[in-house]
Amino acid sequence: MNLEYFIAKRLITAKGRKSSISAPIIKIAISAIAIGMVMMIVSVATGIGLQQKIRQKVSAFNGNIIISNYDDNQSQVSVTPISIHQSFYPKFTNVEGISHVQAVASKAGIIRTASAFEGIIYKGVGKDYQWDNIREYITEGRAPDLMHQLNNEVLMSQFLANRLNLKLGDTFNTFFMKEDNNQLPNLRVFKIVGIYNSGFQEFDSAYIIGDIRHLQRINKWQPDEVGAFEVFVDDFTKIKEKGEEVYEQTNSTLDTQTVAEKYYYIFEWLQLFDFNIIVILVVMIAVATINMVVALLVLILERTQMIGILKALGANNWSVRKVFLYNAFYLILRGLFWGNLIGIGLILIQQYFGIIKLNPENYYVNEAPVYLNWMYIAALNLGTIIVCLLILLIPSYIITKITPVKAIRFD
Repeated sequence: MNLEYFIAKRLITAKGRKSSISAPIIKIAISAIAIGMVMMIVSVATGIGLQQKIRQKVSAFNGNIIISNYDDNQSQVSVTPISIHQSFYPKFTNVEGISHVQAVASKAGIIRTASAFEGIIYKGVGKDYQWDNIREYITEGRAPDLMHQLNNEVLMSQFLANRLNLKLGDTFNTFFMKEDNNQLPNLRVFKIVGIYNSGFQEFDSAYIIGDIRHLQRINKWQPDEVGAFEVFVDDFTKIKEKGEEVYEQTNSTLDTQTVAEKYYYIFEWLQLFDFNIIVILVVMIAVATINMVVALLVLILERTQMIGILKALGANNWSVRKVFLYNAFYLILRGLFWGNLIGIGLILIQQYFGIIKLNPENYYVNEAPVYLNWMYIAALNLGTIIVCLLILLIPSYIITKITPVKAIRFD
C-alpha cells in the first residue's frame, strides 16, 4: 500500500479530528467548494440553455440562412419573386452540413375584427415547410393543412389572438394592399386552426402562418415563384462558415443572410453570457481554492509534530507533502460530491418543472431554460480538482521549512 495514502487515510478517519481546531475550517472549505460547484453548474447550464433556446427559437421562424433577392434584403416582406428552379432546391447538395431547404413568402396586411385591428405579416409556407421546428410552440389546435387543396387555415399567435379578441376556430378578415395604391386591397378570410406562443414577442406580435398559395395569387406570381428560401444547417456553431459557402453557391442575383446577421442585436446580447459564465467560473474556483489553501495551512500547523516525527524517521519532504495533498484531495472530493448533487438536482427540477419564470419581453423565453451536458459537468469537476491541487502545491511547500527537532518540540 502507498505509505502516504495510508497515513492520509488514517488522518481522515481519525476520531479526534472532529473535535480538532481545524474541524470548522475544513467544513467551511468543503462548503465553499460545494457552493462553488453549484454556482458553476447552474451558471453553465442556464447560460448555455438560454443561448441554445433563443437560437433555436429565432431559427425556427426564420431558418439559419435566408436566401432572397437583393431587393428584399432589408425588408420583412417579399417584394420580387424567385423561381424555385434553383440548383440548391429542394436539396442543397453543393454544401455539406445543410439539413433542409424550404420555400417561403411574406406579405404585410391588416386584420380587422368587429372590435379591433392589427397590422400583421402573413408568412406563406408550402408542403416542404418543416413544422417540427415550431410544433413545440403550438399551444392549441394544429398546424394548417398544406398537403391538399388551397384552404383558409392559418396559425396565429396567442398574443395576436388576445389583442384581436379571437380564439381557436374563429374566422377573420385580412386586407392586403396591392402594388397600385389606387386599387382596392385584396380581402382574404382566414380561419384559426392553431395558436402558438413562442414567447418571442417580435414574432408573436406580427406573424401569422398559412398557405403560400394565397400570396402567389395575391401577388400574381406563378406557382413556381416564391419570396425566399430558408436554409437549416446541422451545426449552428458553423453558421458563419456555412453562410459564406451558401453565398458562393447561389446565383449572383441572390443574396444570403444568416439569422445571426439579421438579428445581430440578439446574438451580440447572447455573447455576453459567455463572458458572464467565464467570470463566474473564475470567481468560484478562486474562492474554493483560497478556502482550501487556508484549510491546508491549518492542517499542516495542526500536524507539525507529526511532520517532525515523519522526517525524523526518514521521510523526505515530497512524501510528507503528498500526505497532506491526499488529505486535501479528499476534502475537494467531498465538496464536489455535495456540489454536484445539489447543482444537478436544481437543474433537473428546473428542467422538468420550470419553477423559475422569466419575462419574455426581456429574455425571449417564458421560463429559464437549462442545458444538462455530462461532458461539461465532468470538465468542471476535473478542472476544479486540477486547479485546486496545483495551487495547493504552493502552501504545501511550507513543509520543507519544518525541521524535525523544532517540530517535535512544537506545542
